[in-house]
Amino acid sequence: MTITRVETGDAITLHVDGRVDTNTSPELQKAILEAFQNTKKLTLDLEKVVYVSSAGLRALLLGQKTASSKGATMELLHVAPTVKSVLDCVGFSKILTLR
Repeated sequence: MTITRVETGDAITLHVDGRVDTNTSPELQKAILEAFQNTKKLTLDLEKVVYVSSAGLRALLLGQKTASSKGATMELLHVAPTVKSVLDCVGFSKILTLR
């Protein structure tokens, strides 16, 4: 998995490419937490993510909880159908903002 960080004004977008699983989710979690140190508006572009494990779901949930605690926002952009079905299945599509 690779993560590319793009800063635009006061917003940060993390472009995630690859599988988000047990091995890679700590890297995503770290990138999310570091982004929230510098912004109140975070977008995760998941266009190139085709798989998210339970560890990846935990990283997304931590990101959402961090956003809520800081009065910030986190949006998921370009969520692939396979990933969206997982988010729907576990109820995360109701607590995460998907565009």
